[in-house]
Amino acid sequence: MTTVSRRTLLLGAAATACAPARRRNLNSLVVGLTYDIDTLNVYSTGFLGDVPAAVVEGLLAPDADARYVPVLATNVPTVANGGIVLTPEGGMTITYRLRPGVRWHDGASFTSADVAFTWRAVGNPAFIAESKDGTEDIIAIETPDALTVVCHYGKVVPGFATTLFTFGILPRHLLDGVDLNTAPYNERPIGTGPFRVTDFRRGQYVLTERNPHYWRRDAAGRQLPHLDSLIFKIIPNSNSLLMQIRSGELDLVVATPYDQAKQMGALDGIDLVRSPLLQWQHLDCNFRNPALQDRQVRLAIAHAVDRTALVRALGGFPQPITSVVVPIFPFHDPATPTPGHDPARARAILDAAGWRVDGDGVRARDGRRLDFRFIVQAGKGDDELAQQVIIAQLQAIGILARADNRAGVAYRQARYKGDFDLIYSAWVTGADPIYSRFFASDGANNSLAYANPELDAVLATMEGTLDAEARRVAAFAMQRILAHDLPTIPLTTNVAVVTKRRALTGFTPNPTNMTPFVGAAYWRLDA
Repeated sequence: MTTVSRRTLLLGAAATACAPARRRNLNSLVVGLTYDIDTLNVYSTGFLGDVPAAVVEGLLAPDADARYVPVLATNVPTVANGGIVLTPEGGMTITYRLRPGVRWHDGASFTSADVAFTWRAVGNPAFIAESKDGTEDIIAIETPDALTVVCHYGKVVPGFATTLFTFGILPRHLLDGVDLNTAPYNERPIGTGPFRVTDFRRGQYVLTERNPHYWRRDAAGRQLPHLDSLIFKIIPNSNSLLMQIRSGELDLVVATPYDQAKQMGALDGIDLVRSPLLQWQHLDCNFRNPALQDRQVRLAIAHAVDRTALVRALGGFPQPITSVVVPIFPFHDPATPTPGHDPARARAILDAAGWRVDGDGVRARDGRRLDFRFIVQAGKGDDELAQQVIIAQLQAIGILARADNRAGVAYRQARYKGDFDLIYSAWVTGADPIYSRFFASDGANNSLAYANPELDAVLATMEGTLDAEARRVAAFAMQRILAHDLPTIPLTTNVAVVTKRRALTGFTPNPTNMTPFVGAAYWRLDA
Protein backbone atom coordinates (compact mmCIF):
# COMPACT_ATOMS: atom_id res chain seq x y z
CA MET A 1 0.00 0.00 0.00
CA THR A 2 1.48 3.34 -0.97
CA THR A 3 1.52 6.52 1.05
CA VAL A 4 -1.01 8.02 -1.35
CA SER A 5 -3.46 5.21 -0.72
CA ARG A 6 -3.03 5.53 3.02
CA ARG A 7 -3.69 9.26 2.86
CA THR A 8 -6.74 8.70 0.69
CA LEU A 9 -8.03 6.29 3.30
CA LEU A 10 -7.26 8.80 6.05
CA LEU A 11 -9.20 11.59 4.40
CA GLY A 12 -12.20 9.34 3.91
CA ALA A 13 -12.41 9.87 0.17
CA ALA A 14 -14.04 6.49 -0.12
CA ALA A 15 -15.54 4.83 2.95
CA THR A 16 -15.58 1.41 1.31
CA ALA A 17 -16.42 -1.85 3.00
CA CYS A 18 -12.81 -3.04 2.66
CA ALA A 19 -11.31 0.05 4.33
CA PRO A 20 -10.97 -1.48 7.82
CA ALA A 21 -9.32 -4.58 6.36
CA ARG A 22 -6.83 -2.39 4.50
CA ARG A 23 -5.90 -0.67 7.73
CA ARG A 24 -5.39 -3.99 9.50
CA ASN A 25 -3.21 -5.29 6.65
CA LEU A 26 -1.20 -2.10 6.97
CA ASN A 27 -1.10 -2.63 10.73
CA SER A 28 -2.17 1.02 11.07
CA LEU A 29 -4.48 2.35 13.75
CA VAL A 30 -6.79 5.28 12.92
CA VAL A 31 -7.61 7.51 15.91
CA GLY A 32 -10.35 10.14 16.17
CA LEU A 33 -9.34 13.24 18.14
CA THR A 34 -12.16 15.40 19.47
CA TYR A 35 -10.21 18.68 19.32
CA ASP A 36 -8.14 20.68 16.89
CA ILE A 37 -4.37 20.83 17.33
CA ASP A 38 -2.50 24.10 17.68
CA THR A 39 1.05 22.69 17.77
CA LEU A 40 2.80 19.35 18.25
CA ASN A 41 5.28 20.88 20.69
CA VAL A 42 4.17 19.37 24.00
CA TYR A 43 5.35 22.44 25.92
CA SER A 44 3.41 24.88 23.73
CA THR A 45 0.09 23.16 23.14
CA GLY A 46 -3.01 24.29 24.99
CA PHE A 47 -4.68 20.93 24.44
CA LEU A 48 -4.01 17.41 25.67
CA GLY A 49 -0.87 15.99 24.09
CA ASP A 50 -2.23 12.75 22.65
CA VAL A 51 0.00 12.91 19.57
CA PRO A 52 3.14 14.12 21.41
CA ALA A 53 2.74 11.33 23.99
CA ALA A 54 3.31 8.77 21.23
CA VAL A 55 6.22 10.71 19.72
CA VAL A 56 8.30 12.27 22.50
CA GLU A 57 9.24 10.79 25.86
CA GLY A 58 10.19 12.14 29.25
CA LEU A 59 12.39 10.79 31.99
CA LEU A 60 9.33 9.49 33.86
CA ALA A 61 5.66 8.93 33.09
CA PRO A 62 2.52 8.03 35.06
CA ASP A 63 1.17 4.52 34.49
CA ALA A 64 -2.42 3.27 34.41
CA ASP A 65 -2.58 3.52 38.22
CA ALA A 66 -1.24 7.12 38.20
CA ARG A 67 2.07 5.98 39.65
CA TYR A 68 5.27 7.36 38.17
CA VAL A 69 7.48 4.83 36.41
CA PRO A 70 10.85 5.28 34.68
CA VAL A 71 11.00 5.88 30.92
CA LEU A 72 14.23 7.53 29.73
CA ALA A 73 15.48 7.38 33.32
CA THR A 74 16.32 4.00 34.81
CA ASN A 75 14.40 4.60 38.05
CA VAL A 76 12.18 7.13 39.82
CA PRO A 77 14.28 9.26 42.19
CA THR A 78 13.18 9.10 45.83
CA VAL A 79 14.68 9.95 49.20
CA ALA A 80 14.77 6.23 49.99
CA ASN A 81 16.83 5.25 46.94
CA GLY A 82 19.15 8.26 47.22
CA GLY A 83 17.86 9.93 44.08
CA ILE A 84 16.55 12.86 46.15
CA VAL A 85 18.75 14.54 48.73
CA LEU A 86 17.44 17.40 50.88
CA THR A 87 19.94 20.22 51.33
CA PRO A 88 20.65 22.22 54.52
CA GLU A 89 19.66 25.39 52.66
CA GLY A 90 16.08 24.15 52.27
CA GLY A 91 16.36 22.89 48.72
CA MET A 92 16.94 19.49 47.22
CA THR A 93 19.06 17.69 44.64
CA ILE A 94 17.59 15.13 42.25
CA THR A 95 19.84 12.76 40.33
CA TYR A 96 18.59 10.93 37.24
CA ARG A 97 20.41 7.95 35.76
CA LEU A 98 19.57 7.77 32.07
CA ARG A 99 18.86 4.72 29.97
CA PRO A 100 21.79 3.79 27.69
CA GLY A 101 21.41 3.11 23.98
CA VAL A 102 18.44 5.41 23.36
CA ARG A 103 18.42 7.21 20.02
CA TRP A 104 16.41 10.08 18.59
CA HIS A 105 14.19 9.50 15.56
CA ASP A 106 17.04 10.70 13.32
CA GLY A 107 19.46 8.19 14.84
CA ALA A 108 21.43 10.60 17.06
CA SER A 109 22.20 9.45 20.61
CA PHE A 110 20.09 10.69 23.52
CA THR A 111 22.28 12.04 26.36
CA SER A 112 22.21 14.12 29.52
CA ALA A 113 22.98 17.19 27.40
CA ASP A 114 19.46 16.94 25.96
CA VAL A 115 17.93 17.04 29.44
CA ALA A 116 19.91 20.12 30.45
CA PHE A 117 19.04 21.78 27.15
CA THR A 118 15.32 21.12 27.72
CA TRP A 119 15.49 22.99 31.02
CA ARG A 120 17.20 25.98 29.40
CA ALA A 121 14.98 26.01 26.29
CA VAL A 122 11.63 25.77 28.08
CA GLY A 123 12.72 28.27 30.72
CA ASN A 124 13.95 30.77 28.12
CA PRO A 125 11.81 33.92 28.59
CA ALA A 126 11.60 34.31 24.80
CA PHE A 127 9.87 30.93 24.45
CA ILE A 128 6.07 31.20 24.60
CA ALA A 129 5.06 28.05 26.46
CA GLU A 130 1.66 26.93 27.68
CA SER A 131 3.38 26.31 30.99
CA LYS A 132 6.95 26.61 32.24
CA ASP A 133 6.14 24.79 35.49
CA GLY A 134 9.26 23.26 36.97
CA THR A 135 11.83 25.36 35.12
CA GLU A 136 11.96 28.11 37.71
CA ASP A 137 12.40 25.64 40.57
CA ILE A 138 15.73 24.34 39.25
CA ILE A 139 18.65 26.67 39.93
CA ALA A 140 21.36 24.62 38.19
CA ILE A 141 21.92 21.36 36.32
CA GLU A 142 25.10 19.34 36.17
CA THR A 143 25.82 16.60 33.61
CA PRO A 144 28.91 14.80 34.93
CA ASP A 145 28.63 12.22 32.16
CA ALA A 146 26.39 11.36 29.21
CA LEU A 147 24.02 9.29 31.33
CA THR A 148 23.81 11.33 34.56
CA VAL A 149 21.76 14.46 35.27
CA VAL A 150 21.97 16.26 38.62
CA CYS A 151 19.25 18.89 39.19
CA HIS A 152 19.70 21.42 41.98
CA TYR A 153 16.48 22.92 43.37
CA GLY A 154 16.29 26.10 45.42
CA LYS A 155 13.35 24.72 47.37
CA VAL A 156 11.62 21.42 48.05
CA VAL A 157 9.28 20.53 45.16
CA PRO A 158 7.19 17.44 45.93
CA GLY A 159 5.46 17.61 42.54
CA PHE A 160 8.67 17.62 40.47
CA ALA A 161 7.56 14.57 38.48
CA THR A 162 4.35 16.29 37.35
CA THR A 163 6.14 19.04 35.47
CA LEU A 164 9.42 19.40 33.61
CA PHE A 165 11.15 16.32 32.14
CA THR A 166 8.00 14.17 32.33
CA PHE A 167 6.16 15.56 29.29
CA GLY A 168 9.15 15.26 27.00
CA ILE A 169 12.82 15.91 26.33
CA LEU A 170 13.90 18.20 23.48
CA PRO A 171 16.74 17.28 21.07
CA ARG A 172 19.66 19.66 21.65
CA HIS A 173 21.42 18.74 18.41
CA LEU A 174 18.43 20.00 16.39
CA LEU A 175 17.13 22.92 18.48
CA ASP A 176 20.15 24.56 20.08
CA GLY A 177 20.17 28.18 18.84
CA VAL A 178 16.78 27.80 17.12
CA ASP A 179 13.74 29.98 17.92
CA LEU A 180 11.44 27.41 19.53
CA ASN A 181 8.40 29.58 18.84
CA THR A 182 8.76 29.19 15.07
CA ALA A 183 10.87 26.04 14.74
CA PRO A 184 9.81 23.36 12.22
CA TYR A 185 9.94 21.05 15.26
CA ASN A 186 6.51 22.38 16.27
CA GLU A 187 4.96 20.69 13.22
CA ARG A 188 7.35 17.75 12.93
CA PRO A 189 8.73 16.97 16.40
CA ILE A 190 11.73 14.67 16.71
CA GLY A 191 11.55 12.47 19.77
CA THR A 192 12.64 9.14 21.18
CA GLY A 193 9.12 7.72 21.28
CA PRO A 194 7.67 4.70 19.45
CA PHE A 195 6.24 6.75 16.57
CA ARG A 196 7.59 9.60 14.46
CA VAL A 197 5.54 12.27 12.68
CA THR A 198 5.56 12.17 8.87
CA ASP A 199 2.81 14.70 8.06
CA PHE A 200 0.64 17.23 9.91
CA ARG A 201 -2.23 19.08 8.27
CA ARG A 202 -3.91 21.54 10.60
CA GLY A 203 -7.58 20.87 11.16
CA GLN A 204 -7.31 17.54 9.31
CA TYR A 205 -4.83 14.92 10.47
CA VAL A 206 -1.44 13.86 11.78
CA LEU A 207 0.36 10.90 10.23
CA THR A 208 2.96 8.95 12.16
CA GLU A 209 5.00 5.84 11.42
CA ARG A 210 6.91 3.29 13.45
CA ASN A 211 10.24 4.46 14.90
CA PRO A 212 12.84 1.93 13.68
CA HIS A 213 15.29 3.09 16.38
CA TYR A 214 12.92 2.56 19.32
CA TRP A 215 14.69 1.26 22.42
CA ARG A 216 11.88 -0.63 24.15
CA ARG A 217 11.07 -4.34 23.74
CA ASP A 218 8.10 -6.41 24.84
CA ALA A 219 8.18 -9.35 27.27
CA ALA A 220 9.11 -11.73 24.43
CA GLY A 221 12.08 -9.58 23.45
CA ARG A 222 10.50 -8.17 20.28
CA GLN A 223 11.23 -4.58 19.41
CA LEU A 224 8.33 -2.21 19.90
CA PRO A 225 6.04 -0.71 18.74
CA HIS A 226 3.81 -3.45 17.36
CA LEU A 227 1.90 -1.10 15.06
CA ASP A 228 3.32 0.28 11.83
CA SER A 229 1.60 3.64 12.18
CA LEU A 230 -0.84 5.78 14.11
CA ILE A 231 -3.13 8.03 12.03
CA PHE A 232 -4.82 10.83 13.96
CA LYS A 233 -7.93 12.37 12.39
CA ILE A 234 -9.14 15.66 13.82
CA ILE A 235 -12.92 15.38 14.26
CA PRO A 236 -14.28 17.89 16.80
CA ASN A 237 -17.90 17.15 15.87
CA SER A 238 -19.34 14.29 17.94
CA ASN A 239 -21.85 13.28 15.26
CA SER A 240 -19.03 12.85 12.75
CA LEU A 241 -17.18 10.65 15.22
CA LEU A 242 -20.16 8.33 15.48
CA MET A 243 -20.55 8.11 11.73
CA GLN A 244 -16.89 7.28 11.20
CA ILE A 245 -16.83 4.63 13.92
CA ARG A 246 -19.94 3.11 12.34
CA SER A 247 -18.44 3.17 8.84
CA GLY A 248 -15.18 1.60 9.96
CA GLU A 249 -13.05 4.66 9.25
CA LEU A 250 -11.94 4.93 12.90
CA ASP A 251 -10.47 2.32 15.21
CA LEU A 252 -10.14 4.31 18.43
CA VAL A 253 -11.67 7.32 20.21
CA VAL A 254 -10.17 7.85 23.66
CA ALA A 255 -12.54 10.70 24.61
CA THR A 256 -15.92 9.43 23.45
CA PRO A 257 -18.64 12.07 23.86
CA TYR A 258 -21.10 10.90 26.49
CA ASP A 259 -24.04 11.66 24.24
CA GLN A 260 -22.72 9.17 21.65
CA ALA A 261 -21.25 6.50 23.92
CA LYS A 262 -24.19 4.11 24.10
CA GLN A 263 -24.68 4.17 20.34
CA MET A 264 -20.99 3.52 19.72
CA GLY A 265 -20.89 0.70 22.25
CA ALA A 266 -23.81 -1.05 20.55
CA LEU A 267 -21.93 -1.39 17.24
CA ASP A 268 -20.59 -4.78 16.13
CA GLY A 269 -16.92 -5.34 16.83
CA ILE A 270 -16.70 -2.34 19.14
CA ASP A 271 -15.76 -2.29 22.83
CA LEU A 272 -16.67 0.55 25.19
CA VAL A 273 -14.12 0.92 27.99
CA ARG A 274 -14.77 3.10 31.03
CA SER A 275 -11.83 4.28 33.10
CA PRO A 276 -11.27 6.92 35.80
CA LEU A 277 -9.83 10.34 35.04
CA LEU A 278 -8.01 12.84 37.22
CA GLN A 279 -10.34 15.43 35.78
CA TRP A 280 -13.04 17.78 36.94
CA GLN A 281 -15.58 19.88 35.06
CA HIS A 282 -16.08 23.39 36.36
CA LEU A 283 -17.90 26.64 35.74
CA ASP A 284 -15.54 29.61 36.05
CA CYS A 285 -16.25 33.32 36.60
CA ASN A 286 -14.04 35.97 35.02
CA PHE A 287 -13.19 38.69 37.52
CA ARG A 288 -12.60 41.14 34.68
CA ASN A 289 -16.36 41.56 34.54
CA PRO A 290 -17.34 43.96 37.36
CA ALA A 291 -20.59 42.10 38.02
CA LEU A 292 -18.69 38.85 38.59
CA GLN A 293 -16.39 40.59 41.06
CA ASP A 294 -19.46 40.64 43.34
CA ARG A 295 -19.20 37.50 45.46
CA GLN A 296 -22.97 37.51 45.96
CA VAL A 297 -23.42 37.04 42.20
CA ARG A 298 -20.94 34.15 42.17
CA LEU A 299 -22.65 32.64 45.22
CA ALA A 300 -26.04 32.89 43.53
CA ILE A 301 -24.64 31.17 40.43
CA ALA A 302 -23.27 28.36 42.62
CA HIS A 303 -26.70 27.89 44.22
CA ALA A 304 -28.41 27.92 40.81
CA VAL A 305 -26.45 25.07 39.23
CA ASP A 306 -27.91 21.61 39.72
CA ARG A 307 -25.19 18.96 39.43
CA THR A 308 -27.73 16.14 39.43
CA ALA A 309 -29.40 17.56 36.33
CA LEU A 310 -26.01 17.83 34.61
CA VAL A 311 -25.16 14.21 35.37
CA ARG A 312 -28.55 13.09 34.11
CA ALA A 313 -28.18 15.11 30.90
CA LEU A 314 -24.77 13.54 30.29
CA GLY A 315 -26.02 9.99 30.42
CA GLY A 316 -25.08 9.30 34.03
CA PHE A 317 -21.36 9.01 33.25
CA PRO A 318 -19.93 11.86 35.39
CA GLN A 319 -20.19 12.00 39.18
CA PRO A 320 -21.08 15.14 41.17
CA ILE A 321 -18.14 16.82 42.91
CA THR A 322 -17.94 19.74 45.32
CA SER A 323 -14.16 20.29 45.41
CA VAL A 324 -11.43 20.93 42.85
CA VAL A 325 -9.57 18.00 44.42
CA VAL A 326 -11.08 14.82 43.01
CA PRO A 327 -11.96 12.17 45.62
CA ILE A 328 -9.23 9.72 44.55
CA PHE A 329 -6.59 11.95 46.16
CA PRO A 330 -5.86 11.59 49.91
CA PHE A 331 -5.99 15.39 50.35
CA HIS A 332 -9.59 15.61 49.11
CA ASP A 333 -11.72 17.24 51.82
CA PRO A 334 -15.25 15.80 51.73
CA ALA A 335 -16.35 18.44 54.25
CA THR A 336 -15.53 21.38 51.99
CA PRO A 337 -18.45 23.82 52.50
CA THR A 338 -19.96 24.13 49.03
CA PRO A 339 -23.21 25.93 48.14
CA GLY A 340 -25.86 23.38 47.22
CA HIS A 341 -28.59 23.61 44.60
CA ASP A 342 -31.11 26.11 45.93
CA PRO A 343 -32.63 28.48 43.34
CA ALA A 344 -34.81 30.19 45.94
CA ARG A 345 -31.74 30.97 48.02
CA ALA A 346 -29.97 32.24 44.88
CA ARG A 347 -32.82 34.65 44.10
CA ALA A 348 -32.90 35.90 47.71
CA ILE A 349 -29.13 36.55 47.64
CA LEU A 350 -29.44 38.62 44.47
CA ASP A 351 -32.43 40.52 45.82
CA ALA A 352 -30.55 41.39 49.00
CA ALA A 353 -27.53 42.53 46.97
CA GLY A 354 -29.70 44.94 44.97
CA TRP A 355 -29.84 42.99 41.71
CA ARG A 356 -33.46 43.52 40.67
CA VAL A 357 -35.35 41.78 37.86
CA ASP A 358 -36.07 44.06 34.89
CA GLY A 359 -39.02 43.77 32.53
CA ASP A 360 -37.26 41.17 30.37
CA GLY A 361 -36.51 38.93 33.37
CA VAL A 362 -32.82 39.83 33.59
CA ARG A 363 -31.48 41.31 36.81
CA ALA A 364 -29.69 44.66 36.87
CA ARG A 365 -28.16 47.08 39.35
CA ASP A 366 -27.00 50.64 38.75
CA GLY A 367 -27.46 50.22 35.03
CA ARG A 368 -25.40 46.99 34.85
CA ARG A 369 -27.16 43.80 33.78
CA LEU A 370 -26.35 40.21 34.73
CA ASP A 371 -25.84 39.42 31.05
CA PHE A 372 -22.80 37.21 30.45
CA ARG A 373 -20.92 35.75 27.49
CA PHE A 374 -20.70 32.03 28.18
CA ILE A 375 -18.27 29.87 26.21
CA VAL A 376 -17.56 26.20 25.72
CA GLN A 377 -15.63 24.44 22.98
CA ALA A 378 -17.79 24.48 19.84
CA GLY A 379 -18.61 21.05 18.45
CA LYS A 380 -17.96 19.29 21.75
CA GLY A 381 -21.39 17.80 22.22
CA ASP A 382 -21.17 17.04 25.95
CA ASP A 383 -20.05 20.57 26.82
CA GLU A 384 -22.63 22.20 24.57
CA LEU A 385 -25.36 20.11 26.18
CA ALA A 386 -24.17 20.97 29.69
CA GLN A 387 -24.01 24.61 28.67
CA GLN A 388 -27.68 24.61 27.70
CA VAL A 389 -28.62 23.04 31.03
CA ILE A 390 -26.65 25.70 32.93
CA ILE A 391 -28.09 28.51 30.80
CA ALA A 392 -31.61 27.38 31.77
CA GLN A 393 -30.67 27.12 35.45
CA LEU A 394 -29.22 30.64 35.47
CA GLN A 395 -32.21 32.03 33.60
CA ALA A 396 -34.40 30.71 36.43
CA ILE A 397 -32.72 33.14 38.86
CA GLY A 398 -32.65 36.13 36.50
CA ILE A 399 -29.19 35.76 34.95
CA LEU A 400 -28.80 35.78 31.16
CA ALA A 401 -25.95 33.61 29.87
CA ARG A 402 -25.47 33.80 26.09
CA ALA A 403 -23.59 31.04 24.29
CA ASP A 404 -20.46 32.47 22.65
CA ASN A 405 -18.71 29.27 21.66
CA ARG A 406 -15.40 28.96 19.81
CA ALA A 407 -13.77 26.12 17.93
CA GLY A 408 -10.19 24.87 17.88
CA VAL A 409 -7.44 27.41 18.37
CA ALA A 410 -9.96 30.25 18.76
CA TYR A 411 -11.37 28.47 21.81
CA ARG A 412 -7.89 27.97 23.26
CA GLN A 413 -7.05 31.64 22.79
CA ALA A 414 -10.29 32.76 24.42
CA ARG A 415 -9.73 30.38 27.31
CA TYR A 416 -6.18 31.46 28.05
CA LYS A 417 -6.65 35.17 27.40
CA GLY A 418 -9.83 35.44 29.46
CA ASP A 419 -12.04 36.45 26.54
CA PHE A 420 -15.29 35.36 28.22
CA ASP A 421 -17.46 36.03 31.25
CA LEU A 422 -18.36 32.43 32.10
CA ILE A 423 -16.65 29.29 30.86
CA TYR A 424 -17.54 25.62 31.31
CA SER A 425 -14.57 23.34 30.77
CA ALA A 426 -12.42 20.65 32.34
CA TRP A 427 -8.96 20.35 33.83
CA VAL A 428 -7.14 17.03 33.86
CA THR A 429 -4.05 16.76 36.04
CA GLY A 430 -1.01 14.64 36.60
CA ALA A 431 -0.66 12.11 39.38
CA ASP A 432 0.47 14.86 41.79
CA PRO A 433 -1.53 17.94 40.78
CA ILE A 434 0.03 21.41 40.82
CA TYR A 435 -2.97 23.55 41.76
CA SER A 436 -1.04 26.82 41.70
CA ARG A 437 -1.10 26.74 37.90
CA PHE A 438 -4.89 27.11 38.07
CA PHE A 439 -5.49 29.27 41.14
CA ALA A 440 -2.35 31.17 42.11
CA SER A 441 -2.39 34.87 41.28
CA ASP A 442 0.27 34.27 38.61
CA GLY A 443 -0.85 30.75 37.66
CA ALA A 444 -0.17 29.81 34.03
CA ASN A 445 -3.75 28.58 33.61
CA ASN A 446 -5.43 31.24 35.74
CA SER A 447 -7.21 33.28 33.09
CA LEU A 448 -9.86 34.56 35.51
CA ALA A 449 -7.96 37.57 36.87
CA TYR A 450 -8.55 35.97 40.29
CA ALA A 451 -5.98 36.73 42.97
CA ASN A 452 -5.91 35.97 46.68
CA PRO A 453 -2.60 36.39 48.59
CA GLU A 454 -3.84 34.10 51.35
CA LEU A 455 -4.40 31.34 48.82
CA ASP A 456 -1.00 32.01 47.22
CA ALA A 457 0.65 31.40 50.60
CA VAL A 458 -1.34 28.19 51.15
CA LEU A 459 -0.39 26.89 47.71
CA ALA A 460 3.27 27.70 48.36
CA THR A 461 3.12 25.58 51.51
CA MET A 462 1.27 22.74 49.81
CA GLU A 463 3.74 22.62 46.92
CA GLY A 464 6.89 23.27 48.97
CA THR A 465 7.21 20.31 51.33
CA LEU A 466 7.56 16.52 51.23
CA ASP A 467 5.66 16.24 54.53
CA ALA A 468 2.41 14.47 53.61
CA GLU A 469 0.49 15.77 56.61
CA ALA A 470 1.55 19.38 56.03
CA ARG A 471 0.48 19.05 52.40
CA ARG A 472 -2.91 17.65 53.45
CA VAL A 473 -3.54 20.52 55.89
CA ALA A 474 -2.64 23.06 53.21
CA ALA A 475 -4.82 21.27 50.65
CA PHE A 476 -7.81 21.44 52.99
CA ALA A 477 -7.19 25.17 53.48
CA MET A 478 -7.00 25.66 49.69
CA GLN A 479 -10.36 23.96 49.23
CA ARG A 480 -12.01 26.10 51.92
CA ILE A 481 -10.69 29.34 50.39
CA LEU A 482 -11.88 28.40 46.91
CA ALA A 483 -15.27 27.35 48.28
CA HIS A 484 -15.61 30.80 49.84
CA ASP A 485 -14.25 32.91 46.97
CA LEU A 486 -15.94 30.87 44.21
CA PRO A 487 -13.79 31.87 41.25
CA THR A 488 -14.55 28.36 40.05
CA ILE A 489 -17.50 26.10 40.78
CA PRO A 490 -16.49 22.41 40.62
CA LEU A 491 -19.35 20.39 39.18
CA THR A 492 -18.46 16.83 38.22
CA THR A 493 -15.58 14.42 38.00
CA ASN A 494 -15.49 12.48 34.78
CA VAL A 495 -14.70 9.04 33.51
CA ALA A 496 -12.99 8.39 30.22
CA VAL A 497 -15.20 6.48 27.82
CA VAL A 498 -12.97 4.82 25.25
CA THR A 499 -14.44 3.45 22.02
CA LYS A 500 -12.11 0.95 20.43
CA ARG A 501 -12.25 -1.69 17.76
CA ARG A 502 -12.20 -5.13 19.35
CA ALA A 503 -9.17 -6.09 17.26
CA LEU A 504 -7.09 -3.52 19.19
CA THR A 505 -5.36 -5.30 22.06
CA GLY A 506 -2.82 -4.16 24.63
CA PHE A 507 -4.65 -0.87 25.10
CA THR A 508 -4.42 0.49 28.65
CA PRO A 509 -6.27 3.63 29.77
CA ASN A 510 -4.36 6.36 31.59
CA PRO A 511 -6.19 8.61 34.07
CA THR A 512 -3.69 11.49 33.90
CA ASN A 513 -2.98 14.38 31.55
CA MET A 514 -0.29 12.26 29.87
CA THR A 515 -3.13 10.41 28.03
CA PRO A 516 -3.30 6.69 27.08
CA PHE A 517 -0.88 7.27 24.19
CA VAL A 518 2.07 6.94 26.59
CA GLY A 519 1.39 3.20 26.24
CA ALA A 520 0.92 3.13 22.46
CA ALA A 521 4.11 1.10 21.91
CA TYR A 522 2.33 -1.98 23.29
CA TRP A 523 -0.86 -1.72 21.23
CA ARG A 524 -1.50 -4.18 18.43
CA LEU A 525 -4.18 -5.00 15.89
CA ASP A 526 -5.04 -8.69 15.91
CA ALA A 527 -6.47 -10.32 12.83
